[in-house]
Amino acid sequence: MTVKPAPAPALHPFTLRLALGLIGVLIAALTSGLNDRVTDIALADIRAATGISYDQSSWIISAYQAAEVAAMMIAPWFAVTFSLRRFTLTVAAGFMLTGILLPLMPTPAMFIGLRVLQGLFGGALPPMLMTVALRFLPPPLKLYGLGAYALTATFGPNMAASLAAFWTDDVSWMFVFWQVVPAMLIAMVLIGYGLPQDPLRIERFKQIDLFGMLTGCSAMSLLILVLTQGERLDWLDSPLIAGMLLTALPLFVVFLINEWFHPLPLFKLQMLQRRNLTHGLLALAGVLIVSLSGSALPSAYFAQVEGFRTVQFAPLALTIGLPQLLIAPLIAALLNIRWIDCRWMLAAGLGCLVTSSLLGMQITSDWARDNFWLIQILQAFGQPMVILPILMTATSVVAPPEGPFASAMFNTVRGFSSIAASTLVSWFVSHREQFHSNILINNAANRSWLMTASESSQANSSHPLLPDGSVSATENLSGFATLIKHQALVLSLSDTWLLLIGFAAFLLLLTAIVPKRVWPPQTLIQPVSPTSR
Repeated sequence: MTVKPAPAPALHPFTLRLALGLIGVLIAALTSGLNDRVTDIALADIRAATGISYDQSSWIISAYQAAEVAAMMIAPWFAVTFSLRRFTLTVAAGFMLTGILLPLMPTPAMFIGLRVLQGLFGGALPPMLMTVALRFLPPPLKLYGLGAYALTATFGPNMAASLAAFWTDDVSWMFVFWQVVPAMLIAMVLIGYGLPQDPLRIERFKQIDLFGMLTGCSAMSLLILVLTQGERLDWLDSPLIAGMLLTALPLFVVFLINEWFHPLPLFKLQMLQRRNLTHGLLALAGVLIVSLSGSALPSAYFAQVEGFRTVQFAPLALTIGLPQLLIAPLIAALLNIRWIDCRWMLAAGLGCLVTSSLLGMQITSDWARDNFWLIQILQAFGQPMVILPILMTATSVVAPPEGPFASAMFNTVRGFSSIAASTLVSWFVSHREQFHSNILINNAANRSWLMTASESSQANSSHPLLPDGSVSATENLSGFATLIKHQALVLSLSDTWLLLIGFAAFLLLLTAIVPKRVWPPQTLIQPVSPTSR
């Protein structure tokens, strides 16, 4: 029996009550993203408090992220089936309850298992934010809703360092998990009050894409585990990594074939024939890589070269995060002006990110926080200037009944790409650091720097540690090794900024070729229709 296609969602007037419901979904989605990043940053404190080993603790992050991305694939389908309001309230409550229970788990296995369950609940929340923005906001406000969704990629991740430092240093490591409780309670009250209640559509289970759910979620989860555990287990030299990769790739191919032919799929792949949507997905993946130049690289420098703790370099991340509350609405207002081409806004945003990367390439081991302020300011403006035009371009070719398909694809690409971007940058920094370290050591050996340093130190009669004023060979070598390590890291960070400039250049080229011009949603004449190719 064939299930009738979903009817167009009922139109609801945009009232204060509905606006409060949308704010509730925004709070829930931001809290979900913060929980992931805060836990990652505070992992050392969690290990110390729970007695979990280093190897076990790595699975706390990996398992959560694998479950999170898998949930992003299927959440829009279940939201349509059970109703948006009912489903969002359920996953928000589940996310909060697992957060309460996590610090109370007595064994590492139970802790990791509950973390997987929390990942499923947490991953289901960001797709709901995009879905409600596309469905409920009137055309003049739609870009502001997409700006709220963009905050999950710009505001949340850059607030995580400060929150992690506050809970672990000033309160208790347990609040790394319990911090979600007040935010989720507020979100649930607003969602329950503000969002309208749609009817159940249980008949959709007659054509449930169960095979696609099993193959797609399994493939995506295994790929995430490969990315997050690969460096620790030495990639394909590990039988576990090789086995997961060889299982994930065929499963993903089978999933894509199934989605193309299934009458009620998770991903409507035929929509990728629309150039603007394809560009949006590719550009979103690239932007998530480029945006790491404003967060991951400065953090690596301060942690390893300056020896700063999280609380000491967290203000730099706030320079990007906090201004988003003003910059994102400003960019949305500019994009609502008809004569502003969002492709030019995207190009200008990439220009800001490239400029910040060019400044970062000048890094030396003498840099302090003051050297990063301009880089962070450029990132604060550049990130929303890129992400909002991407969302505007992509969603302009999505009809309202297709919103759940677009939400599933966008959020899955976003979740996977953010993890892949972090893995790529970490791997590149590590291997370039090894390369520069070898070069520096070889140059030092060729020029007899060690001998010169030893003779110079023995001539110094003012050293307080030894009676004759000399410095031990061990001290010499230790200082030399530290100098080499710091200099190698600085050079590798400079190389990484250059790599990210290359990604930005590719995005500029892609934007110049692929997408078509789109106009603001409230414009009466829409040159690009939902079925444009």
